[in-house]
Amino acid sequence: MRLRCAVLDDFQRAATELADWSPLADRVDVVSYADHFADEDALAADLADADIVVTLRERVPFPASLIARLPRLKLLIASGMRNSVIDYAAAEAHGVTVCGTASSSTPPVELTWALLLGLARGIVEESNALRQKGPWQSTVGADLHGRRLGLLGLGKIGGRVAQVGLAFGMHVSAWSQNLTQERADEVGVHLAASREELLAESDFVSVHLALGDRTRGLLGPAELALLKPTAYLVNTSRAAIVDQDALLAALHEGRIAGAGVDVFDTEPLPADHPMRTAPRLLATPHLGYVSRANYATYYGQAVENIQAYLAGAPVRRLP
Repeated sequence: MRLRCAVLDDFQRAATELADWSPLADRVDVVSYADHFADEDALAADLADADIVVTLRERVPFPASLIARLPRLKLLIASGMRNSVIDYAAAEAHGVTVCGTASSSTPPVELTWALLLGLARGIVEESNALRQKGPWQSTVGADLHGRRLGLLGLGKIGGRVAQVGLAFGMHVSAWSQNLTQERADEVGVHLAASREELLAESDFVSVHLALGDRTRGLLGPAELALLKPTAYLVNTSRAAIVDQDALLAALHEGRIAGAGVDVFDTEPLPADHPMRTAPRLLATPHLGYVSRANYATYYGQAVENIQAYLAGAPVRRLP
């Protein structure tokens, strides 16, 4: 019997373009969905006959309630090797094997700098004005050289963001609850004495922390109030690390110069979400991991995972 593989959130129809699925052609039918399923009932109905599901990052939760409604599901593949929205116990209880893929840290590093530079030099505003026959030069760019870049988190992504900042001639500081002097010295940055010191002294602040109990709501109203009125905040990590209402208030009231955001409390972002119309905001639709090379890895390894599962020897198992 042929198996059915559903590829979720294939917004760009890239899954079959950037990977070779032909090794599965004799056993598996692949169906991709370009539209996001926000409703569990609709998702359960469309996936009722799916034996294999490939899900993109943490876009679609797979709680016990959904897994129980997918009687044919045997293999769930998530891009990346960490996924917080899959109920692994429920998957095991229903005989569902969960596998992951590799994921490069390079694309989110690059997007972080795209947002930071876009904010600093008013790229979107100036480009729109030029194309729409608006004013010739309406902004005065913020300098990077000699300014302080504050990093919340100095892991794999944060460390590489720091290296770019240093190349621009910036003074780079970092802080996290577990950051050591040894790690700061390894990267060549200043270890801030506290979160409060980093926020108060930085001209640009960029978030590179994993979301957990200790980081959820890490930047609330009091913390955002520490930022200079000329400072910019960039978040390409997880929306819940920054209090969204507090950030919106700071933007509307002009208490910070601007923010660059790639992550949101609800994704895809609803049409009437206040983030869509917030002033001083440069926003992108969670593009941090979206690159040709990363997608080729995600979907190429998804094919490998399916082959291995069919051979009775699953690889890259999660958690």
